Formats: sequence, structure tokens, C-alpha cells
Amino acid sequence: QVQVVESGGGLVQAGGSLRLSCIVSGRTFSGYAMGWFRQSPGKEREFVVSISPSGGSTDYADSVKGRFTISRDNAKNTAYLQMNNLKPEDTAVYYCGVRPAPYGSSYTSTQSVDYRYWGQGTQVTVSS
Repeated sequence: QVQVVESGGGLVQAGGSLRLSCIVSGRTFSGYAMGWFRQSPGKEREFVVSISPSGGSTDYADSVKGRFTISRDNAKNTAYLQMNNLKPEDTAVYYCGVRPAPYGSSYTSTQSVDYRYWGQGTQVTVSS
């Protein structure tokens, strides 16, 4: 069994920053890719950013490039999403997805169907 827990969401004014965390526990793998997705009411879940098992490869959605940064600490089984210069359109529930992959691979994915394990999400609200 794998547990994925997101934290760090909250209410922030436009231009502000938040740092989300995603902790993976339970069954361990040699490596896993991680991805952040978000979903706001009435919209499909959309890709935000992903990171390869070793952290050497990342993918960003165009809407967050230059503002969001993903990182990971494999010793802590944790990924972080630093979000700067937040905008009202960033308001959503943010979800962390996990997909087992060889540690040395550069595997990332922008597709939510490729991730096997998910957390419950953390709400991010950006006021104007």
C-alpha cells in the first residue's frame, strides 16, 4: 500500500507564494516519478509540473513556467512545489501523483492517467 499526502495549501494574495509538499510512504520502490496536477470547479484536472525519479528531468506547464519550481528530496520521500507570483487563476485543488519508475530513468509524464497513486489534494486559493 502506498500513501500520498499533500500539504502546504492555503489562502494567499495575488503575487504571494506558497510551498506545497508531497510525502510518499508505505510500499517502497527503487524510484518513482512525481507529478503535480490541479483541478478547479467545473474544469478537468490539468498538468502543472512533473519530475523524474532522480530529479534530473522536469516538465512544466506553460502557464507556470518561471513561477513554479519542483524539487524532491528522495531521502525524505518528498517532493516540493514552490509557487511564486501566484495569480487568481492558480486557484485550485492541487494533487500529487506518483508512478513507479527506475531510479536512473528520466521518465516524466504530463498525463494524469500515467500516475498510479494519488493524494487527497490540498486547496490553494489566490485572492485578487
